[in-house]
Amino acid sequence: MAKIVMYCTEVCPYCVRAEHLLQRKGIKDIEKIRIDLQPELREVMIAKTGRRTVPQIFINGEHVGGFDDMAALDRAGKLDAMLAHNP
Repeated sequence: MAKIVMYCTEVCPYCVRAEHLLQRKGIKDIEKIRIDLQPELREVMIAKTGRRTVPQIFINGEHVGGFDDMAALDRAGKLDAMLAHNP
């Protein structure tokens, strides 16, 4: 299975939706970087992604964007192949 890293906060509804989408795809292990608990990591996230909002999702080290971006990949039929790849 793919390695998933997600910058998130506890109360973000899009973070919850992203996690549920990944779980429906069979992903059980998501490395969550909680920027609400470690605010200094927000700057790291911004430097890596150029974005300030959460979630910011990485699949096998590739930044795929936020929930809307990942959902668009799913609708386009591209997400399953990304998740099936094991680095």
